[in-house]
Amino acid sequence: MYKIPLFDLNFDEKEEQAALETIQSKWISTGPKTAAFEAKFADMLSVKHAIALSNCTVSLHLALKLVGVEAGDEVICPSLTFVATVNAIRYVNAIPVFGDVVSYENPTISAEDIRKKISPKTKAIIVMHYGGFACDMDTIMAIAKEHDLKVIEDACHGPLAEYKGRKLGTIGDVGCFSFFSNKNISTGEGGMLITNNDDYAARTKLLRSHGMTSMSYERAKGHSTAYDVVELGYNYRMDDIHSSIGIVQLDKIQADLEKRAEVRTAYLKALKDVPGIIIPFADYSDFNSNYIFPIVLTDGDAERRDAIRAQLADAGIQTSMHYPAVHHFSIYKEYATELPVTDFLVDHLITLPMYSKLTVEQVNYISETLKKLV
Repeated sequence: MYKIPLFDLNFDEKEEQAALETIQSKWISTGPKTAAFEAKFADMLSVKHAIALSNCTVSLHLALKLVGVEAGDEVICPSLTFVATVNAIRYVNAIPVFGDVVSYENPTISAEDIRKKISPKTKAIIVMHYGGFACDMDTIMAIAKEHDLKVIEDACHGPLAEYKGRKLGTIGDVGCFSFFSNKNISTGEGGMLITNNDDYAARTKLLRSHGMTSMSYERAKGHSTAYDVVELGYNYRMDDIHSSIGIVQLDKIQADLEKRAEVRTAYLKALKDVPGIIIPFADYSDFNSNYIFPIVLTDGDAERRDAIRAQLADAGIQTSMHYPAVHHFSIYKEYATELPVTDFLVDHLITLPMYSKLTVEQVNYISETLKKLV
């Protein structure tokens, strides 16, 4: 056990009670709790439609289908992301085209590199708001409009985070969120697809449930007794047990994010002007989810970074690395390209602990330990 873990789940008896009440209601599959979770999420993000799904990977898959990406199309995406972002492109037999990130200080996908990578086969762009910090959405949306491309936001790291007053996930054509156990909003497994497009929303509801024209809860309420299957769909639904936990998590999220902001401020103060360290997004001013706290070592290589992580572990501090570059995975080597900034980052990144319960004393301990090692 680590003295200071990388992440701490923001659960208490409220989540337990919510799940218990749903179980006792005898309706545990997709039903009233899922509808309530969707409505609450849509309201918090000021978006027309929020459709709950079994995880974010399937949200990304459906997003690509909604915007019309087909076999042989190209989709520009970051390599510095969790592999699911790219796997979803292959689910529709499209081709991932990897874009480099802006800089060591800003590890989001580069709008300039996106522009360079556009070809006649390009159909869409997937952006990933790294750590909950926004990509340059004004420029990316302008590029998309100029070339008639669709934009999908992988906003897994950024619930309620903002870009110039707009919530992440609401800027592109479709936004995708994750509720995996280590995310800001946790339901164990789960995801959400959001959009302001009525047709996209209707098709998502169809595709998430086998292409059926009505769901079991609607039939149970007597709203319909028969259904048709009009499209090849999937079983991508979220159930009411997970949704009931999600509702409680949404009640906590604003306070959680405000505390995370305080933790970030403590880190910035403790690590300010430390030689050999870059803190990405140090001057970021928009409201942020602070999903993770990454730092970049300026010297050495992956071996040195791993040695420092091992020494931090010896001191009781759990760390991680977000993320290995997708274009280096065996399955994606045929799509690999030169990404010099990404390649440097994946050898020099360390993710330090970040969660709302982290104390200033713990932040200072982490920072002082890191200073000595660097």
